[in-house]
Amino acid sequence: MTASILHCWRKPPEPLRPRCASGRLYRALLVLLLPLLLCLGGLPAARAAGRGMEFRYHEVVPIDLLYVLNASVELQPNPRLQEMVESGLAIPFQAEFVLTRGRWYWLDETIVERTMNFRLAYHALTRQYRLSIGSIHRSFASFDEALRAMLTLRNWAVLDRSRLNDGEAYTAALRLRLDMSQLPKPFQVAALGNRDLDLSTGWARWSFVASATDAQ
Repeated sequence: MTASILHCWRKPPEPLRPRCASGRLYRALLVLLLPLLLCLGGLPAARAAGRGMEFRYHEVVPIDLLYVLNASVELQPNPRLQEMVESGLAIPFQAEFVLTRGRWYWLDETIVERTMNFRLAYHALTRQYRLSIGSIHRSFASFDEALRAMLTLRNWAVLDRSRLNDGEAYTAALRLRLDMSQLPKPFQVAALGNRDLDLSTGWARWSFVASATDAQ
């Protein structure tokens, strides 16, 4: 009986520990890898900061029978983008808008989704920059003028006012980005990892309350 009790309460074996040499090697590897891990951890923030596009303002306002979207985007100087346009490549951009309504019992309800496509091109014969917004085309004397027009969204009709309930809160989301999928394949490959072409505002989200009064 005594032997049985002593056997049950026998001290468990200690966990295996690395030898001194292995411990020193482990610490040395940790010292070497720590800066790399810190750099990798900072990559998403650096990537986001490198996009060079951000909203100056954005709003959804009621006008007549519609809700329209107004926004302005600031883009840092980008010589690479201008070189591509002047080399004869039409650069595609896309604006995306999503409007949702919160629901406590389920996922948010998507009220509407809208996209607007832009193409920025250069015509060497006329020395004019051409901005295409759907089937509408405008010409500009300089790259900066054409770019500024593309980065300013004005009175974009996103939905009918009858679809929103007066006094109810909604969440709007908007982004503007270079649409890589519409670039020719060689340029898609060249653009991978190129910070100058990693152009996107990211999603901007804000809340607004539907109003029965037109914007002034």
